[in-house]
Amino acid sequence: MSHKLLLLTRENERYRQLLASCHLPGLQLLDDDPANIRRADIWLAEPALAAPLLAHADQLRWMQSTFAGVDLLVKPKQRRDYCLTNVRGIFGPLMSEYLFGYLLARQREHDKYRSQQQQKIWLPGSYRTLQGQELLLLGTGSIAKHLAATAKHFGMKVTGINRSAKPTAGFDRVATLDALPEFIVGADAIASILPSTPETRGALSAQMLALMKPGAVLFNLGRGDVLDLDALAEQLQNQPEQQAVLDVFNQEPLPQDHPIWDRDNVIITPHIAAPSFPEQVAEIFSSNYHLLLKGEPLTHQVNFERGY
Repeated sequence: MSHKLLLLTRENERYRQLLASCHLPGLQLLDDDPANIRRADIWLAEPALAAPLLAHADQLRWMQSTFAGVDLLVKPKQRRDYCLTNVRGIFGPLMSEYLFGYLLARQREHDKYRSQQQQKIWLPGSYRTLQGQELLLLGTGSIAKHLAATAKHFGMKVTGINRSAKPTAGFDRVATLDALPEFIVGADAIASILPSTPETRGALSAQMLALMKPGAVLFNLGRGDVLDLDALAEQLQNQPEQQAVLDVFNQEPLPQDHPIWDRDNVIITPHIAAPSFPEQVAEIFSSNYHLLLKGEPLTHQVNFERGY
């Protein structure tokens, strides 16, 4: 049986080259003619590009998202009569580089020594070690597991938050979101890798943020709507010893008039913590395509009800 593939990415030509090198049997790569939206039974797509076109996809059977986040494709009014798979299992190392790069720079006072260097000042500081510190991870999926393993290498204690408090390898303890107030008060570093669901939206509210200990650092790496950004901006103005490292936002690009830009104790990055590289996406697509040909379940299927 032959299949027709439509590419909806900002790197279509790169994907064409990669998929051609995979020699996938029976797969026809369609060109960018808009008429092919109705002809293709498989899409390899970025969610933001695919979502507005779903109503016209007459033959769609399977869509492979090039991203992990598929929020735009699982909204209640979107169609759900096809198999949606996303990208997983490749972001752990990238997210660890991001989180621990910033965390170690903070612990080792990189900004202070850079400033002293510019002034030619020789003055040893009193940095803190990560050993014995508490890392609170909101989420215990594949990314969080990699973060937990990295934290263990530094001698940290790790608490995880998930839907059921199911014990998870690599975590010292696991609890549900209801227990967040109990654990956030003692955490030295908090990182949210949560998906966007009705249960998680607004989880890091003003009341929850107010429980963070002085000197804590907050990372938002999952979905922007988990965090009350306005409340965080106000809190960090009043708590200069706290810090936030933010990579995801409700509105992207982040509006230039938002007060969070002006906080000295905030680092803002433009959603670059763990990008999905075409080479890795093509490998996942190729693996799933072979499963499709054999009539076997595809990997990384998205549950439309849960949203991830």
